[in-house]
Amino acid sequence: MKKNTIIALLFLYASCAFTQDTLSVQQLDERLLDFSVAHLDTADCNTIATLPTYLDSVYKQRLQQLPNIIEMTYNHVVRRYIEQYSRHPKQISRLMYLSERYMPLFEDILCKYNLPEELKYMPVVESGLNALARSQMGAAGMWQFMPTTAKKYGLEVNSLVDERYDVYKSTDAACRFLISLYSIYNDWNLAIAAYNCGPGNINKAIHRSGGKRDFWDIYDYLPKETRNYLPLFVAANYILNYAQLENVCPTPQLIPVSFDTVLISDRVHLTQIAEVLEVPIDTLRRLNPQYLLDIVPGSKTYSICLPLQAIGDFIDLQDTICNYKTDSLLNNRRAEIDLAHKTASDGYRAKGTIQYKVKKGDTLGSIAKHFHCKVSQLQKWNSLKSTNIRAGQTLKIHR
Repeated sequence: MKKNTIIALLFLYASCAFTQDTLSVQQLDERLLDFSVAHLDTADCNTIATLPTYLDSVYKQRLQQLPNIIEMTYNHVVRRYIEQYSRHPKQISRLMYLSERYMPLFEDILCKYNLPEELKYMPVVESGLNALARSQMGAAGMWQFMPTTAKKYGLEVNSLVDERYDVYKSTDAACRFLISLYSIYNDWNLAIAAYNCGPGNINKAIHRSGGKRDFWDIYDYLPKETRNYLPLFVAANYILNYAQLENVCPTPQLIPVSFDTVLISDRVHLTQIAEVLEVPIDTLRRLNPQYLLDIVPGSKTYSICLPLQAIGDFIDLQDTICNYKTDSLLNNRRAEIDLAHKTASDGYRAKGTIQYKVKKGDTLGSIAKHFHCKVSQLQKWNSLKSTNIRAGQTLKIHR
């Protein structure tokens, strides 16, 4: 199955800030669930206010019946999260809709790495299946990668591109991260917990428990949020497998459009594509959230997701697109003009070299900052053994 036919189009924005000042202990325990649904809109859905609750034996039996490799332990903590989900049937409905869009992608990549399919429910806990989710700590995307971990697993994160928002690439990176964690503990419950808080915290909990290596045995030694992460994961497995039994109604498809991807190695602005192909810029931004400033860098081959009907036109008009409004959108003409004016007033060019006459009060540092170079470069270009300069002295600045 192609990545481009299953990446979701729906990106919902919401605040993920939480106050802890007046929260009870139970409310603190439920922060993680609140985060997982905070990004979700409430769809118009004629359904019951809450889902029914059952005896412990029913929940336990249903969890045991799931075709899972990972152990789905049932206890009062898991029950609390199942009931917490059950109080939000409209959010469950939206999760079910988003699951239809994302789960085929997750399943394909999990299968590629021979990982348990039930891991596909981790992004429900991490981000509420919102590809643009961002936490206060700086974790981002469907799988809530921190920048350092993202880069370790091959995701590009810089001022222009943040591939944590690329659903396909971030899922692939998450699978490789989970493989690494499982290789440490040989236990999926611990690997899932380590995904949340890091191996260091899991190792501390193991040592403090006297060497026990079962999640529930080290439960009391884990960070509070991690204690609830695995129970919430179990609850998400339960809810999304059994919600249809409670007649939770589906949500409508909000953006009914087919799409595909193209590869490009040229630097291009999404506005160039939008205006030449007459595609709404907001549509392109939703399809390509990894391009933070709407710019595809072009330093290597990148993929661009487009509405299906625009693919042929993009291929035919690629040169036109790349040449359209390049000065105003990509070339940053104002910065170049400003630098030219500064150069004209501060010195003169000779064969690509600026000859700058030092003024009273100048330092090598101020001159380097003015001409966007380093002090060490100025010293090298002018054979200076120290940073001492004098008024009236002429310095060479290579551009």
